[in-house]
Amino acid sequence: MLFTKSHHLVGLDLGSSTLKVGEITATKKGFALKKFGMISVAPGAIEEGRINDPEKVVNSIRQLFEANNIKEKNVAISIGGYSVIIKQIDVQTSSEKQLQETIHLEAEQYIPFDISEVNIDYQILEKGEADSNQMSVILIAAKQEVINEYINLVQTAGLNPCIIDVDDFALQNIFEANYDLTDENVVLIDIGANNTSLNILESHSSVFMRDVSMGCNQINQKIISVIDCSFAEAEQIKLGKQTDKISPDDLKQIVSSVVSEWSIEIRRALDFYYSANPDEQIKSIMLSGGGAQIKEFSQFLATETKSDVEIINPFKKLHIAKHFDPLFLEQIAPQASICMGLALRRVDDK
Repeated sequence: MLFTKSHHLVGLDLGSSTLKVGEITATKKGFALKKFGMISVAPGAIEEGRINDPEKVVNSIRQLFEANNIKEKNVAISIGGYSVIIKQIDVQTSSEKQLQETIHLEAEQYIPFDISEVNIDYQILEKGEADSNQMSVILIAAKQEVINEYINLVQTAGLNPCIIDVDDFALQNIFEANYDLTDENVVLIDIGANNTSLNILESHSSVFMRDVSMGCNQINQKIISVIDCSFAEAEQIKLGKQTDKISPDDLKQIVSSVVSEWSIEIRRALDFYYSANPDEQIKSIMLSGGGAQIKEFSQFLATETKSDVEIINPFKKLHIAKHFDPLFLEQIAPQASICMGLALRRVDDK
């Protein structure tokens, strides 16, 4: 739903551990970063894409906008995880009206929810061979309950939710804006607090997506099981806070065991993709999210997948104002990626 005629939007990423807000402006020299900020959200307030404590999240959103002096009320947000189903399907070439009817009929085969309880959208990828009457379509279905939850949350915070995107597409959006695209296959992997998403791009089109229930909170939980501390304390230890409760070697072993599990799970997902596409090869993996900052993970993943692994930089081609600290942007770049992808959206986007 469009609430105003303004085309300018602010990206608001509602992560389960941190909220991020970003504002990008279009200039004669290209896109420029105007505002960016982030704030921690209370543990459990947002979990697996669901809002458990709306009041706390609303207060955090208001604090975030106030702290970064953001006046724009029109925002783009995104959802992800298991409340969203994304599937590539092939359908018969047809008119727009016929295609809509076909998509809804096809959706019933792929969506594990009651069709009356979801919002359905689609994007045409490409037509088939010249002599074919088939075309490829990305089918997206999201639970209405979750969409309404997010809309109500953002409106309660005094904002206008103009676009509801999908995390995977927001990440793809910022990747395409910052990197020279080639015909090589690329995997975009976002490692959040509780969920990891994979998006394989072939010739600039998304062809395979998968969500896995694993993330940075696994490290926190293992720390807690070893030293019996609070979640907040475990988070600080994970981020490098000095403590005499756990030795550096024990902490390193915990981190290594978790990221090793991540790497194996990701390799399994890629093996599934290869089983259906034996002639394809993935040479490059781009990491985002909090887990991307764990050095051991990049090393394990490169070995496990035999691919080049790089951390995405969502600010790479943006014009950066002098008031931004380059070191700060470098540190938070992986976590800012989805937010920046949302900040590129405009009201009249598809």
